[in-house]
Amino acid sequence: MKFEIELTGASGKRKHAVEFNRKGNVCGVAIDGRAVDADAVQIAPNVVSVMLAGQSFELHISRSADGALKLRCGAHEYTAEIIDPRAWRGRKHGAVEVEGRQGILAPMPGKVVRVLVAVGDAVEAGQGLLVVEAMKMQNEIRSPKSGKVERMLVKEGQAVNAGEVLAWVE
Repeated sequence: MKFEIELTGASGKRKHAVEFNRKGNVCGVAIDGRAVDADAVQIAPNVVSVMLAGQSFELHISRSADGALKLRCGAHEYTAEIIDPRAWRGRKHGAVEVEGRQGILAPMPGKVVRVLVAVGDAVEAGQGLLVVEAMKMQNEIRSPKSGKVERMLVKEGQAVNAGEVLAWVE
């Protein structure tokens, strides 16, 4: 899964392309097209220990009053905007719902940690259907339309691949 991260700090704005890949139990990270050895562990609420290319960083994460993501690493402070291409596609069309039967796809490889609906349940556009954990982060997969859950093809604890059909909404 690829993201674009824009960091704003004392030295100005910088954009970085970040890509996460998973091969079995090993997760890979590429920053601006370069593979980097990386690992991250939450060590306290809103505090993450990050290892990048053998260097250790402690990030303190918070939200400002306007909702912006604030990062503090040592004496450095940044405002971060994470641009998710999946979210951008959704915003591009405004509030228009998709029509017809929709397959719900896994956006990334991971593990289903929660199923929030059952077959036959009525759902609204944007309602959470299930939660997939990838790279130690939980991602809620939402319905693209209002309708009824026709089929649920996964169960809690199941590993999924990127692009795999998880459910069908009619």
